[in-house]
Amino acid sequence: MTTPPAQRPPTLRDRQRAQVRADIHAAAYRLFAARGFGNVTTDDIAAEASVSPRTFFRHVATKEDLLLGSVQRGNAAIASLLTRRPAGEPPDVALAAAIVNRVDSFDDGDLESWRAAILTAPELLERATLLSAADREQMVALVAARMGVHPAQDTRPGLLVQLSFAAADFAFQQWVRGHLPHRRPLASDVAEALAVVAHPRWAG
Repeated sequence: MTTPPAQRPPTLRDRQRAQVRADIHAAAYRLFAARGFGNVTTDDIAAEASVSPRTFFRHVATKEDLLLGSVQRGNAAIASLLTRRPAGEPPDVALAAAIVNRVDSFDDGDLESWRAAILTAPELLERATLLSAADREQMVALVAARMGVHPAQDTRPGLLVQLSFAAADFAFQQWVRGHLPHRRPLASDVAEALAVVAHPRWAG
């Protein structure tokens, strides 16, 4: 029996492509942090990464995608993590754990480089969200299945997804902007925000 494509280990070509993408992102983050997002061209990034402009566009669709792509594509990883949570785990606990595990998987060095880069593009920071509108329906469907309800007939899955990701995005934005009094790992701040949603402590 052959192994399904998704389970096959990465080939040498896969690893080489991943390394080129990583080099392009690292080069972009360095340049954005040093010069500002608006002052860096795709040709600048390609030169810094030691690749041709053609190779650059083979791996990256737009300059904006360098800052937003990995965040916006996070839903696939969260969805995968959610489906692997124990079947008997409460939906709110499972969803929170999936979100935190996804955030905790970010490399600290890469995250700090990304943070320095996106702070030079505040107009893009507003669009940096852990769950895009296009992916919301899929996430609601996963939560509804875990609850054993139909999302069109029960508002709880949609509300849980909305509240959970709003809390996670709030913590994410606060962390990126440096508004929190103590610098902690991003995953800790996201976990704390999700805990407030699960167990409100409005009275302090």
